[in-house]
Amino acid sequence: TNKFPWLTIIVVLPIFAGSLIFFLPHKGNRVIRWYTICICMLELLLTTYAFCYHFQLDDPLIQLVEDYKWIHFFDFRWKLGIDGLSIGPVLLTGFITTLATLAAWPVTRDSRLFHFLMLAMYSGQIGSFSSRDLLLFFIMWELELIPVYLLLSMWGGKKRLYSATKFILYTAGGSIFLLMGVLGVGLYGSNEPTFNFETSVNQSYPVALEIIFYIGFFIAFAVKSPILPLHTWLPDTHGE
Repeated sequence: TNKFPWLTIIVVLPIFAGSLIFFLPHKGNRVIRWYTICICMLELLLTTYAFCYHFQLDDPLIQLVEDYKWIHFFDFRWKLGIDGLSIGPVLLTGFITTLATLAAWPVTRDSRLFHFLMLAMYSGQIGSFSSRDLLLFFIMWELELIPVYLLLSMWGGKKRLYSATKFILYTAGGSIFLLMGVLGVGLYGSNEPTFNFETSVNQSYPVALEIIFYIGFFIAFAVKSPILPLHTWLPDTHGE
């Protein structure tokens, strides 16, 4: 387990800093924009530093692991970790979010809420890529989707309400299948329910149950990816 909570800081910093936006002095939108951009750049630099100086590229195992008891019920833990496959998406998320914040410079309506949602989405995405607990992964997954829906419905184009409704129906439907898969994997086959990723991977399941779990996870990720024929929400969402 990592001694210094690098990943916790990286996951929590954007949404925590974003919540402070509402307490900034009312001196126009420029302060809010620069504050958000600085937070995005700080987060990206912090992530790059942690990976460059504390991640061993020749080690194939999960690194920078943090494991804290969070909720005793269901053995719910705040467990984070990064491997070589996760580094790319995490860094790419930071880079793209910074560019998206710069591209949103003209936004003036409800600027505080807009930039808070951008940073909350940032935290959810980083948390999804670094979660090592299935229930924590699901929570981060949803934390990422909610800001996207609000951003789309409030600051989208002419068809924003239609696109936002279509987006939330598809993603919420996929999330139901994801939750069913997560609960099924976590509650089956052990004396005490656990959502620990490593424990679940090493657990054996009946073939029929494996197929059910596979279908649930496949539908959830097929909607998000998206894969035909569950892709029809994407053009409307990205177009708006």
